[in-house]
Amino acid sequence: MRPEILSNDFAKKYPNIADWVADGTIEIGRAEWGHAFIRVYDEGGSVWEGKRTYATIDKALQDAEEAIAVWLKENA
Repeated sequence: MRPEILSNDFAKKYPNIADWVADGTIEIGRAEWGHAFIRVYDEGGSVWEGKRTYATIDKALQDAEEAIAVWLKENA
């Protein structure tokens, strides 16, 4: 993880997301073509899609944080 990314509060709470966005993409919000509120992509395409709705944005980010951790463990 890059030192400048580690130095902020967001990266401390969501280290996998902070590291992921250095080379990958995370989309948040409703899309006409999809059903998930939050999606994670790498250069090869979709890695994970979250649920349709979340009670809070924090819950969506926590879900993505966990999904990225699992993906990294399985694919690193």
